[in-house]
Amino acid sequence: MLEHVPHWLGAALKGLRAGQHKLAIVQPELGSFESLHLASMAFGNGDRLPERFTADGEGVSPPLFWTQVPEGTERLVLIVEDPDAMTPAPTVHAVVWGLPIEGELKEGAIRADGDGGADGSDVGRHSFFGEGWLAPDPPTGHGVHHYAFQLFALGPGPDVSGTPGKNAILKAMAGRVIAAGLLTGTYSRGEEAPTGLVGAAVPA
Repeated sequence: MLEHVPHWLGAALKGLRAGQHKLAIVQPELGSFESLHLASMAFGNGDRLPERFTADGEGVSPPLFWTQVPEGTERLVLIVEDPDAMTPAPTVHAVVWGLPIEGELKEGAIRADGDGGADGSDVGRHSFFGEGWLAPDPPTGHGVHHYAFQLFALGPGPDVSGTPGKNAILKAMAGRVIAAGLLTGTYSRGEEAPTGLVGAAVPA
C-alpha cells in the first residue's frame, strides 16, 4: 500500500517517526529483567529483512528461535513493532501470546488462529486490527525502518482474552517480566540498500 507514496513525500517526512522510546521493551511498567537470546536463521540482528517477509514479497512472517529462557518462566510473549512509523505510536506488526518455552516459530507461523490454539498460544491483533503478521510496508523514500522483534519471558500472572492487542498484552505483562530478548531487522524503499560481499548493491 505505502509503495505508492511518492518518493519526495516520504523523503520530506523522514523526521516524522514514532520513536524507539515507545517500544514495549523499554516501558517502565515492565520493570527490570534479565536477557534471553532471540535470533533468526533468515537474517542477522541489524540486517535487512529478506523481501519475502515484507509487502514486496510473499508477506509471510520470518522464522525465529530462542535460548536462555530462565527457570520460572510461565509464558513467552512476542511483540513486533516499527518505531520508525509515521504515527504517534510504533506500528504493531505482530503479537503472539503463549509461545512454547523450548521451541521456535517456523516461517509463516504468525497467522490468524481465531481464539487461539489448544496449547494456550494465541496470535493477536496488529495495528491494522487484523490477526496475524502485518508485513513491513514502509513509505517510499522515508528512510530505513527498524522492525523490533521483542520476546518476553513472564512469571506467574493473569492470562489474556482471545485475540489480544498490544495494550492488553502490556497490561498482562506488567510486573512479571523475568527476561527479554531483542532482534532487529530493517527494511526500506527508494533507498540505497546495503552492499553485498562482492561489492554489488542490493536493490532497495
